[in-house]
Amino acid sequence: EMKDYSETKTALSPAASVTIDITNGNVFTITVDQNTTLTFSNPSGTGKSCAFTFIFTQDSSPRTITWPTSVDWAGGTAPTLSTASGKIDIFTFFTLDAGTIWYGFTAGQDMLTPS
Repeated sequence: EMKDYSETKTALSPAASVTIDITNGNVFTITVDQNTTLTFSNPSGTGKSCAFTFIFTQDSSPRTITWPTSVDWAGGTAPTLSTASGKIDIFTFFTLDAGTIWYGFTAGQDMLTPS
């Protein structure tokens, strides 16, 4: 019986190219200041499941994310990001094959910044 657990949250620095290194945690946050290309690295090995949450916050100008080609979105199309300043989009990803395929899910979009 599990009653509580915690996950390590890692704040990512904004850049044109950002790597989400799974060895650094399971929850990643970023407030972008430019269009960003993501890379996912160091998932658990084959035969194990690996998952993480990505929390994306827009800055004052609408920015885009280029997702890794290994991400499989429902219907084959990546979600459209919220564009308003300070709005938060939350995504979850998991893999069953050491990152060959990452299944991507939208957990929430156009969320408010916590006060």
